[in-house]
Amino acid sequence: MNKVQKLRQLLSEPEALVLPGCYDAMSARLIERAGYKGTFMGGFAVSAARIGAPDTGLISYGEMVDQGRNICAAVDFPVIGDGDTGYGNAVNVQRTVQGYAQAGFACVMIEDQVAPKKCGHTKGKLVVDREEAFARIQAAVDARNALQDAGGDILIMARTDANATDGMDEALFRANTFAEIGADITFLEAPKTKEEMRRYCDEVPGPKMANMVEQGETPFLSPQELQDIGYKVIIFPVSLMLAGIKAMEDALSSMQGGKHPDAIATFAHLQDIVGFPDYYDAEKKYADKGS
Repeated sequence: MNKVQKLRQLLSEPEALVLPGCYDAMSARLIERAGYKGTFMGGFAVSAARIGAPDTGLISYGEMVDQGRNICAAVDFPVIGDGDTGYGNAVNVQRTVQGYAQAGFACVMIEDQVAPKKCGHTKGKLVVDREEAFARIQAAVDARNALQDAGGDILIMARTDANATDGMDEALFRANTFAEIGADITFLEAPKTKEEMRRYCDEVPGPKMANMVEQGETPFLSPQELQDIGYKVIIFPVSLMLAGIKAMEDALSSMQGGKHPDAIATFAHLQDIVGFPDYYDAEKKYADKGS
């Protein structure tokens, strides 16, 4: 199976799909080596890691798809990619879907925020009107269908941030319409209570995603609790980044104090992660050909 087919199969299984968030090829590979079945490449983490800037629309389509291409090439499991607003009008959305498919993503997320967008758990969000929101998702679905006709494929995740701006009724209307248009997965961002989460899962058909951000707007629940509510995909988009920041700051503090950090991986382990053993095997194989 290819990666899109793998994701479709995972969505058909009874258990919820738990996806730690990645931000580069190394973090994606660590997630795969830990035994997870996929990962989520979010704009917040990539913007922070690649350009050291906030998730406020500063990072470009080209930078995101380039980062995603490297991530997808480094792993064999499905990667869901954050496509933000689609980087323009409906035609731009189609190019984004096509570009993410060519980069190797199994799914692309398109949202209804006004550009430049903002992280879903920060202030100042605005959403486009219904017509523009629906046009974006229709364009994404049309691009997916065209890819399938040409032998390619990608899944579409449709996201709404309308709960923060217009309330839960509007967010549910948009999520339901996204599903009717043909989105494979819907994502109602930043529900504020368990009751809102249950209402979303009860009233919107199809697979739904929960976004677990530490200290975010949404109740931070366990995967089992989220599965019981009705979520199919559960992401932890910045958990690895938060853990890495703490570990690196602790190491830097130790080194400033004249003490080398104790809690570090071995150099041999790092070489194994990035593939030196496989490289040496290939090097020997082709060296033997010439002997």
